[in-house]
Amino acid sequence: MRQTIPQSVLAIVADYAAAAETHASLDNLFIYAGCPGDTPIGSKPVKALAWLRIVNKDESVSPLDVLGKLIEGYMETPISPGDYNEDSLTAFRLKVTAALGSSGLGYLPGGHIGTGLAAPTKSLEAFIRGRDLKGIGEEFDRAAKKADTEPREAVSAAANILESICKHYIADRGLALPSKQTLTELWAVVRKDLGFDPSQVADDDLRTVLTGLIQIVQGLGAFRTHASSAHGEGPRRYRLEPRHSRLAVHAAHTAALFVLESWDRKSTTKP
Repeated sequence: MRQTIPQSVLAIVADYAAAAETHASLDNLFIYAGCPGDTPIGSKPVKALAWLRIVNKDESVSPLDVLGKLIEGYMETPISPGDYNEDSLTAFRLKVTAALGSSGLGYLPGGHIGTGLAAPTKSLEAFIRGRDLKGIGEEFDRAAKKADTEPREAVSAAANILESICKHYIADRGLALPSKQTLTELWAVVRKDLGFDPSQVADDDLRTVLTGLIQIVQGLGAFRTHASSAHGEGPRRYRLEPRHSRLAVHAAHTAALFVLESWDRKSTTKP
């Protein structure tokens, strides 16, 4: 489903870009971001707002993809204390984050705008960015970016995140890989080593939650097999919607975050 840039975000981005850029650099930025059509005529604020409105109307482009590339530099350029633009850039980031959030959107590293990615996703992102977990960062970006536009791809990437984390964990701990390196088999090795055994948990509520977590991972493996783009389709075709892919992405990210946090705890706890 094509989603346009919220009106509140249009104004914030147009005003800041007009203040931060020259006419020439503003044109280059919008062209780089994939804005269609000829350069609008007018002052910098008028030009920027007009071009953003064209992006929303032109069916040949994805407005959120264009927006992500437009603000990527503003959102990710490091700010040093005393920089001449420190206050204005910080204010812009706060404003655009709030405006995106009010529409259920959020900025993701790499120039992506995602929908409804909440705390587990943001915390997982911080874990991934701070570690040398090859391949997981790419799958994280793919799951976040595709959740609304390509649900099947997002489901596949969500399961791949868990699978990759399991493989990294097994290698780090020197454990034996299972004969079948499916998510279900890899997960069985990891949860055993981490002590994810509901029968050993005294608290009834925590036992229920842990049991659910185990079932979520097993379910995601089956979901990827039957409904994602990872395998050819069988006789039954799943009609995936963005809400389904967001469910899979959120579930995978929550499970992945718990594994990483438990991994850290195990690594720092003395035998």
